[in-house]
Amino acid sequence: MAANLARRLEGKVAIITGAASGIGEASARLFSRHGAKVVIADIQDDLAHKICEDLGPSSTTFVHCDVTKEKDLENVVNIVADKYGKLDIMYNNAGITGAVKSNILDNEKSEFEKIIGINLVGTFLGIKQAARVMVPRGQGSIINTGSVSSSIGGVCPHAYTSSKHGILGLTRNTAVDLGRYGIRVNCVSPYSVLTAAALDTLKKMGKEGSEIYSTLNGAKLTPNDVAETAVFLASDESKYVSGQDFIIDGGFTIENPGLSMFK
Repeated sequence: MAANLARRLEGKVAIITGAASGIGEASARLFSRHGAKVVIADIQDDLAHKICEDLGPSSTTFVHCDVTKEKDLENVVNIVADKYGKLDIMYNNAGITGAVKSNILDNEKSEFEKIIGINLVGTFLGIKQAARVMVPRGQGSIINTGSVSSSIGGVCPHAYTSSKHGILGLTRNTAVDLGRYGIRVNCVSPYSVLTAAALDTLKKMGKEGSEIYSTLNGAKLTPNDVAETAVFLASDESKYVSGQDFIIDGGFTIENPGLSMFK
């Protein structure tokens, strides 16, 4: 009985973009553990197939998807609708950081557009396609991966920060729009999660992973911590939560280290 009660997403169907690695992979595994049917939408075919093998074909499916292409996202949603007859959860998680260039004079227009295309436009297309099948049912939960860079500057490159600010604005606007149809839209905004990609970015910045956690002593943010928040937002436990930005940063964004009296 306890095991059944713990399955907070039992009977729900979820699409997770960028679910072949990092936060997306952790979310796919945790959503599946909580009883959801999970569809991995990613361009990393080999990694995605491995996750499906681990979790089993009865609960997890992979569909190749480039989030910058609306036809790909339309295809994923159509496959899910045909197979399951519904879509309960859309988790727009796919994203990249891009080149670490702090000086705007070193930033190329093409690089900027690439990051915006994947992170922001990809999220927009995911919301749009999910809404297409959620609106007729009058329910659904859409989750977008933001960042601490959704609300502050100076942490990440210009394009990434711009894209994450945009995701937060898009979350709020679509929460108002889709709330009329019983659909909730929320944002999960983590601090640096030490995935392989994040460690590589930190290395390029001349920093070690151990250097970046300072505000909440003794705690380190993991992909599973973010996935746990996503499970809450995907579940009925958050049925009256919409338009919110869930910042998972151990207090990083509330402190000005230059003025801190506690150092």
